[in-house]
Amino acid sequence: MAYPSSLKYTKDHEWVDLSGDRGKIGITDYAQKQLGDVVYVELPDVGTTVKQGESFGTIESVKSVSELYAPVSGQVVEVNGSLKDKPETLNAKPYESWMIVLQVSDPAEAASLLDATQYGELVK
Repeated sequence: MAYPSSLKYTKDHEWVDLSGDRGKIGITDYAQKQLGDVVYVELPDVGTTVKQGESFGTIESVKSVSELYAPVSGQVVEVNGSLKDKPETLNAKPYESWMIVLQVSDPAEAASLLDATQYGELVK
């Protein structure tokens, strides 16, 4: 599977799409396959501050409950409310289904993330 080259990835299988000082965050195709059918997502409220590498929520599937980890630090400025009613969207369209948008506090943190090639090597 080819991973979108426009995104940066964590070793915990989240992706971030950085645009200026904003970062959209989701889970990778690999993550959704490992989880199985996603049935619930718990996300932070707008205004919450998250730190790189720390949990910002949980994702529940028929198999397990997993923590979601922030790829970069920042303040939550948007939450994808449609996931509350349709969490399975994360299975169907993992790269179109973002979970939160952050106002990124330190764009330099992105340098520690994996690019698409590195992420592909990690999960093969």
